[in-house]
Amino acid sequence: MPADFTSLHNFYEHQVIQMVIDLAPHYPVLTESQHPDVACVALNRLPPRYIRHKVDLAFHMTEKERNDNEQLVREAVAFAFEFVQARYAMRARR
Repeated sequence: MPADFTSLHNFYEHQVIQMVIDLAPHYPVLTESQHPDVACVALNRLPPRYIRHKVDLAFHMTEKERNDNEQLVREAVAFAFEFVQARYAMRARR
């Protein structure tokens, strides 16, 4: 029987998705259906960190590392909102 890999995920996925939801009201031009695009752009800007359980990485991080990670996610998501918004605006002009 093969190993169960369903518990593997990118450490940043949940943080990015939550940050997209939190910041979405600041970008009313984008629709909810565009928010997954924002999440994809943000995740592609962050280093991959795969874990099996959230506690695997969070337990070993200092408070400073947690704060730095949150800032990294916030910057990636803000960039992603601007990027996706600009791309859709360019398409609308055509």
